[in-house]
Amino acid sequence: MRVLMNAGPWLPVPPRGYGGIENIVATLVPELRELGVEVVLATVGESTLAADERVDTFPTGRFEMLQRPYNQACGVVPAHQAAVLRRVAAGGIDLVHDHVEAAGLTMLAGMGAGAPPGLHTLHWDLAKHPELYGEFDGGDRVRVNGVSADQLAHAPAGLRAHAIGHVHLATPLAVGADTREKTEKQPYAVVLGRVNPGKGQDLAARLAHEHGFDLVLAGPVGPCHTPEQLRAADRANPDVRFWYDHVAPHVDGVRVKWLGTVAGADRDALVARASVALFPLRWNEPGGTAVVEALALGTPVVGIARGCLPELIDHGRTGLLTTDEDELGELVHAAGAIVEAECRAEAARRFTPAVMAAGYLRLYEELLGRKTARTQSSSFSLNSR
Repeated sequence: MRVLMNAGPWLPVPPRGYGGIENIVATLVPELRELGVEVVLATVGESTLAADERVDTFPTGRFEMLQRPYNQACGVVPAHQAAVLRRVAAGGIDLVHDHVEAAGLTMLAGMGAGAPPGLHTLHWDLAKHPELYGEFDGGDRVRVNGVSADQLAHAPAGLRAHAIGHVHLATPLAVGADTREKTEKQPYAVVLGRVNPGKGQDLAARLAHEHGFDLVLAGPVGPCHTPEQLRAADRANPDVRFWYDHVAPHVDGVRVKWLGTVAGADRDALVARASVALFPLRWNEPGGTAVVEALALGTPVVGIARGCLPELIDHGRTGLLTTDEDELGELVHAAGAIVEAECRAEAARRFTPAVMAAGYLRLYEELLGRKTARTQSSSFSLNSR
C-alpha cells in the first residue's frame, strides 16, 4: 500500500515547538511504515521525518504567512496542493490521506472519479466552515474521519454522511508509560496550549486566585512565543488582545505565571512535575493531544466535560471532569487522590502511536475495499473530470 500523506505547507514535520497536526503526522508515519505502508510525504523542504518519498514546494514552513493579508497569503495552499495533484497524477498512489484544512477536502473531491480514494482527517472545529461542510459531497470515493466521536457528532449532516469513524490522537510519550518511574510532583497546575478564548486561560487564572492554587500557563499568544515578542506585538491580533484584556490582569508572576512557548523535553518536564493538567475549555475540543500527553506523563487531568474530554478521561480514575466552571477550582485540589500510575497505564493501553496507526490502517483498508467494489477508471490525470 502506498499512501500520500499530505501534511500541508505551514510547518516542518516534525515541527520545532508548536504544531499540532504536524506532530500527529510525525507520530503516525513511522508506525505506518513499520506496518508495511509506503508513505509519500507532502510537506516542506526543511522537514526531517523519514519517508519513502517526499513532495514539497516550499523550502521552509509558511506559518508566518497566516498573519499576513489574504491577498498575500492566498497562494500558499494552492501552490502546495498543486504539487500534490501532480504527484498523484504521476501514478503509483493507492490512497491520499490529507490533513489540510478545508482546501484538502475540496482537492480530494475535485480530483474526479479516476483518482485514488481520499481520506481527510478533521482536526478542527467543524462549525468553522458551514458553507463547505454543509454542502459537501465527495461521492463514494472521498471519506472523512474525526479525532473523536464527539467531533463527528457535531458535524453537519452532509459531512457526517462521509465519515467512516474516528481515531483518537496518540503520543510517543505513551510508549512504555506504564513502566516509567514515578515523578516527584510539585504543587502547581499547568495549562498547556495556544492562548485563546476557547482554551480558557483567563478562567484558569481567575480560579487560581480564587481557590488558592499556583498556575503555570505555557503556550504562544498569537504569533508571540516569548514575553519579549508579546510586549512588542500588535494588539490588533485577536489572541494578543484577548491576552491583554482578559488573561494578563491575573498574571502576577507569583500565583499565576506565563512561560511563553515551552517545547520538547522542557515541556514534558513541566507537565510531568505538575500536580494537575488543567483544561478549562470553553469550546468542544476535538482531539486533545495535550490531554493524552498529560496522562502519559502521569499527570491527572482536571477539566470541563466537553468535546473529547469525556472520551479520553475516566472520571475518578485518570482525572476529574465537571460541567460547572465554578467547581473546576475545587477539583484542582481534589485531584491529589488520582493515582499517577493509573494515568500512565491508561496512556500505554490506549494512546500509543501503534494504536493510532492500527486505527488508520483499518480505515485505509476499508477505503480500498470500497474502491474494489465500485466501477472506476484505472488512471488519474490533472484533466480528469
